[in-house]
Amino acid sequence: MATASDYLVQRLYDWGVRRVYGYPGDGINGVMGALNREQEKVSFIQTRHEEEAAFMACAHAKFTGEVGVCIATSGPGAIHLLNGLYDAKLDHQPVVAIVGQQATTAMGADYQQEVDLLSLFKDVAHHYVHMATSAAQVRQLVDRAIRIALAERTVTCVILPSDIQEEDEVAAPVRKHGSTFTGLGFSRPEVLPPRDELQRAAAVLNAGKKVAMLVGAGALGAGEEVSIAAEKLGAGVAKALLGKAVLPDDLPYVTGSIGLLGTKPSWEMMKECDTLLMVGSGFPYAEFLPKEGQARGVQIDISPRMLGLRYPMEVNLQGDARLTLRALIPLLEQKQDRSWREGIEKDVAEWWEVLEARAKLAANPINPQLLFWELSAQLPDQVILTCDSGSAANWYARDLKLRRGMMASLSGGLATMCPGVPYAVAAKMNYPDRPVIAMVGDGAMQMQGINGLVNIAKYWKQWSNPNLVVLVLNNGDLNQVTWEQRVMNGDAKFAASQDIPRFPYAGYAEMLGLDGIRLEDPGQVREAWKTALRAKRPVVIDAMCDPDVPPLPPHITFDQAKGFVASLFKGDPNLGGIMSQSAKQMMSKLLVSNEKS
Repeated sequence: MATASDYLVQRLYDWGVRRVYGYPGDGINGVMGALNREQEKVSFIQTRHEEEAAFMACAHAKFTGEVGVCIATSGPGAIHLLNGLYDAKLDHQPVVAIVGQQATTAMGADYQQEVDLLSLFKDVAHHYVHMATSAAQVRQLVDRAIRIALAERTVTCVILPSDIQEEDEVAAPVRKHGSTFTGLGFSRPEVLPPRDELQRAAAVLNAGKKVAMLVGAGALGAGEEVSIAAEKLGAGVAKALLGKAVLPDDLPYVTGSIGLLGTKPSWEMMKECDTLLMVGSGFPYAEFLPKEGQARGVQIDISPRMLGLRYPMEVNLQGDARLTLRALIPLLEQKQDRSWREGIEKDVAEWWEVLEARAKLAANPINPQLLFWELSAQLPDQVILTCDSGSAANWYARDLKLRRGMMASLSGGLATMCPGVPYAVAAKMNYPDRPVIAMVGDGAMQMQGINGLVNIAKYWKQWSNPNLVVLVLNNGDLNQVTWEQRVMNGDAKFAASQDIPRFPYAGYAEMLGLDGIRLEDPGQVREAWKTALRAKRPVVIDAMCDPDVPPLPPHITFDQAKGFVASLFKGDPNLGGIMSQSAKQMMSKLLVSNEKS
């Protein structure tokens, strides 16, 4: 006889779910049994850790636009999901967590693995977290969890006690007082601001002489509209990290990323603009936006909660980015004076030259920027890029030139370590014909990434195109935090906290049946990428990088300079290297100027 778990799996299928990510355990065995019986309908992707499952569900949502689903057992399995679920929550992705629980008869008895899951998930899934107390609830719990996750772009959670999972299926509750009958389906509404608000916004933008645009993840899919608006306004376009794929980086007015990981053209544009148009971005760092009162502002965002949050906007437009821009563009006047735009394009062209000069500076042994610069020229069409948090994100943000049709993502709001590899695997599961590249620091690899390689080894032969490359920045240092200690806290590197053990990433990959490339010579970087990108199986590039190459911010403040200098007088173990590399990196613009003259 079919069980409540069988009904749950069928209901997921009816909602269009074809893939779930998770790890088994006795608290979720009923659902596992149902997945086994219905594996032709819904595939179960076994991860090496529940955190990885949640990351993969988040990446599934990011790359497909569908709801991502992850599954874990009771107690420790449920707890392990949390970090990945917070990644989804803070990046506004629809993810449903299905977690097991001890039998209802044991709850409240301090039973083994009994955790108050309703309280545990109340923050990360506060829009909807409920526990089934009868099989008749499964229908409405699944329906509401999926619909709310999609509608609110957030995380929801369904908790299933083990005895409920095994109850006889109840296809529909009894029709009586106290019952509820839910249905399938969700259609995303077309959200547009009122016409008069669009006209107010156009008036502000038309009056501006120096218009800057900032786009984020909410503008993905609206690239054409962003480009048309920027052209009419004579604006430059900066991109928040999650918005890197909104516009191609080879457009001359795209200033690139913004913030600590950002570019000098983005910094200069925000410092000098008189008008700001922000589209689909919750970029948090106010110090990189115009000073209050400097610029008039217009913001477009689907969520009213995000409007007017980062800068005091004059006009706040709640609406879908693509639809709102389409309605706004006919109201915009073509800027006749192009001097502002021409200045931005000149700054962008010079900045790319500076980045190339920085990437080609000698280091010990490999300058990490060179890895990203050389990759940029070889990026395959339709590639999907994933990146981890840490210093890798600096070079990902600045040095890679994305082209039209590419996808890319990382952990934005949470900025957590470890999603780089699971994001890449989830991308491959959903687009097995597309090349995928993950860029990961050695800290994240040791924390979760090497487990992800085991997962790659398990599944890669199922992919129609096996091309997946994992770049490991092997510098033996938790590099981003090391530099933050120096610059933000004025402290020398704390070797006990920052040094990490050496690990043979390429050799480990080969042991798993993958390809490995150990890279120690900067002269071999270009050829290593060529080899990896034409390989017939997944490849790990183990690149020995110099930890002393500084991830310079676009503008060095007095406090940052003061902190850095102070750290040098506190016995930093890398003093010689960081002095040499910092001097060379900061002189790169002068080197470019001398070459031109």
